Amino acid sequence: MKIFNPGRFDRLPDAFLFDTDNTLYPYEPAHAAARRAVRDKVVGTFSIAPEDFDRAFDEARQQVKNRLQHTASSHSRLLYLQRMLEIMGLGSQVLLALDFEQTYWRTFLGNATLFDGVKELLDDIRLLGIPTAIVTDLTAQIQFRKVVYFGLDHYFDYIVTSEEAGFDKPHEAPFRIALEKMRPRGDRIWMVGDNPVNDIRGAREKIDAVTLQKIHEGTPVGTGENAPDAAFDDFGALRKLIGRIGFGNE
Repeated sequence: MKIFNPGRFDRLPDAFLFDTDNTLYPYEPAHAAARRAVRDKVVGTFSIAPEDFDRAFDEARQQVKNRLQHTASSHSRLLYLQRMLEIMGLGSQVLLALDFEQTYWRTFLGNATLFDGVKELLDDIRLLGIPTAIVTDLTAQIQFRKVVYFGLDHYFDYIVTSEEAGFDKPHEAPFRIALEKMRPRGDRIWMVGDNPVNDIRGAREKIDAVTLQKIHEGTPVGTGENAPDAAFDDFGALRKLIGRIGFGNE
């Protein structure tokens, strides 16, 4: 645990906000496995080269993101796959698009594993009586499925997705909606996330949150205006910090 602004940690928060993807679990291994599974299925179905899949999928993804910008739908695998089939000259092929999407998320969840110490941390927070909420991008259905799959549905009081808020982070709306739901007793909010722009800078600028960045391979500590108040690579370190502040433990 590296604390860059010690004065921000003089007391426990009135509420905790958590990002999901790449914060509570490593995103890239699950995504890579899911993409391979879809590629294998598409290649086998249409007898095309893997690189043809990669080219069409990447183009479809970019087109969807350019069109929808910072909204939940811009992350939709279903829209990526529908557009991919259209780019391949096959039309929308809705049944196949649905099938490929199910393959993606089934494989994704089967390869997603929580970081060590997440549930133990959430147990500590619950014992302290501090309200918690997930503030996450993407559509509600898949983010709800992830929470249930990980067995976290009883650990968090609320969840706000960018589909509900109408905007991805770092827009103010997801953060504000979470606070409206939680109604914390005070204004000391801790935000735990991995993205130095969306989670760290966004939460600090929009709700003056104390920011804690989860770092790991491929996720460097934010710098400058994207710098967190603290950074950690192990949830056990965050548990110890909370213990020192809340329980007076050494």
